[in-house]
Amino acid sequence: MKAAILAGGFGKRLRPYTEDRPKPLIEVGGKPILIWQIEWLKSYGIDEVILLVGYKKEKIIDTIGSGSRFGVKVSYIVEDEPLGTGGAIKNAESFLKNEDYFLVLNGDIITNLDIRRLVAEFLEDRNVIAGISVVPLKSPYGIIEIDDRNYIKRFIEKPVLKEFNINAGVYIMRKEIFPYLPDKGDIEKTTFPRLAEENKLKAIIFTDVYWRSIDTYKDIEEVSQDIKRIFEAIK
Repeated sequence: MKAAILAGGFGKRLRPYTEDRPKPLIEVGGKPILIWQIEWLKSYGIDEVILLVGYKKEKIIDTIGSGSRFGVKVSYIVEDEPLGTGGAIKNAESFLKNEDYFLVLNGDIITNLDIRRLVAEFLEDRNVIAGISVVPLKSPYGIIEIDDRNYIKRFIEKPVLKEFNINAGVYIMRKEIFPYLPDKGDIEKTTFPRLAEENKLKAIIFTDVYWRSIDTYKDIEEVSQDIKRIFEAIK
């Protein structure tokens, strides 16, 4: 199975850190996000990775190269202009169209979710064309619990809100996805809503996993503290 990593964005929310490098090369715990991702994929037997690059692509190519030092084969698909997530995947059709199914992931996440379970649950239903890994929403704020008389009962520091699920940015797709993809635009706004209407989009729910998106300097700090612990589970 091949994996494509969306690594072409500008990372505007992380400036000035992304002024001289693309977001997937931001270091957490002493290593770029992209290298943590490749090592995680390799730990599940995925040894062919396609990097969908654009902004400061040369930096990624210089850092990752052929992938041989990580034990994987790396290919590159270059966006000459920003295509959005859907357009970027469609741009890689020639590399992926012969695969029965393949992974796609955002280039700014750190996770240890079990790829084997993602694949197994997805393949249970031949009707679905794509699967989205979802995780419970962790509140970015502390929660105040109030009783029916408005007395404060307790404070809960950044709880996991299990009744709400969020997109974890790790997808599995069949080759039948390509007619649904736009030439330019985001899958979250184009492809996924259409597949959902046709009952061809499945959620694979992960509750007891580590997952973080690197969007702010605080994320970099916190994940850097967590990363060596979670890496024990993915190496």
